[in-house]
Amino acid sequence: MDAYIIILTLLGVVILLTAWLPMVLRELPMSLPIFCIVIGALFSWSPVAPFAVNPLENRYLTEHLTEFVVIVSLMGAGLKLDRPFGRVNWRTVWRLLGIAMPLTIAAIAFLGAWMLALPLASAVLLGAVLAPTDPVLASDIQVGPPKTGEEDEVRFSLTAEAGLNDGLSFPFVYLAIGLAAVADRGYGDILWTWFTVDVAWRLVAGLLVGWLTGRVLAYLTFRLPQRASLSRTGEGLVALGITCLCYGLTELVHGYGFLAVFVAAITLRSVERQHSYHKSLHDFAEQIERLLMMVLIVCFGMILGDGRIFAAISWEIVLVAVISIFLIRPLFGWISLIGLPNRASEKAVISFFGIRGLGSFYYLAFATGQVSFGTEPTLWITVFLIVLMSIVVHGVAATPVMRRMDRNRWNTELAEKR
Repeated sequence: MDAYIIILTLLGVVILLTAWLPMVLRELPMSLPIFCIVIGALFSWSPVAPFAVNPLENRYLTEHLTEFVVIVSLMGAGLKLDRPFGRVNWRTVWRLLGIAMPLTIAAIAFLGAWMLALPLASAVLLGAVLAPTDPVLASDIQVGPPKTGEEDEVRFSLTAEAGLNDGLSFPFVYLAIGLAAVADRGYGDILWTWFTVDVAWRLVAGLLVGWLTGRVLAYLTFRLPQRASLSRTGEGLVALGITCLCYGLTELVHGYGFLAVFVAAITLRSVERQHSYHKSLHDFAEQIERLLMMVLIVCFGMILGDGRIFAAISWEIVLVAVISIFLIRPLFGWISLIGLPNRASEKAVISFFGIRGLGSFYYLAFATGQVSFGTEPTLWITVFLIVLMSIVVHGVAATPVMRRMDRNRWNTELAEKR
């Protein structure tokens, strides 16, 4: 059977479902990723099964496919945020990033070392890849397109957090890589290099290149004479060009490209905030993101469908997954929001929806390509299970929870007006 024809046929099915399924699933307690997993599992029992991508055997392909879909998602997330960037406006996000994320990394690393008997480097890596929330799979709980008014505190916080923490967790991934190489270098040398290069330089480079790219492209898009400005084209394809250019420039100077792309997007949006062209850029990025996400999640479902992952799962891995999803993120998310004026129901929703997804696969594929940890099977199986649980639990809960939250907020607003 011709592999090319099989893949082409499968791609056609996925593209059609990308356009059709969101309308069908909008009112159901089932997310698009859940449906993709089911499709993938069904494909795993069909003649196309040999073409499934096993991340342990195709690490390079896994790394770069997940990398691309994440950066496209980050561009879309930044473009759709209506709220201006600021210390007070984003205070919920700063709490989640500054308190919840480091505590989550430490707690998951402790679980990995205690329950899974992982060495220090592997435990830190497990915490680093599972702490950030995912911008790709969280569309059901994120803000709506630009200027639609679908930006309450919960949706804004979850969208902005997912946009920033994918870049801010990278220093901890590099820390794990450095610790795995400790046999060749001393701890003091590793920590100094980590702080000066992986924390200070890479973060500053990501922020600076992202801001500069956003400012320059905003000028070309909105400030040039109308005949020459990019906005005159009306082409959403420009969003993909901005994403690739910003990411590439940042990686060339060894900065954090994920962080730079999101910063570039919110910088671009801050110029001519009400311009209709932002919607064209966002809509194109969202379409590309959704298509790539479906392809990857279908592959994820195919891997799950062959059963080998489940055969290797131990009760310790299951327990770590349950604690990570139902205890660690909700607990530390809630702690980080103590003292803020948000309603208790809003804090609970923000704390609970710490969705894990394709970003975790990228970080793990990247790190294991840099150095050998010696625990790769355990790490991959644990991450696979936690991502699967997150997709199912958060996917089923998203529609009814967000609908109830919206209803309560509307009732409160009506009561205040009376």
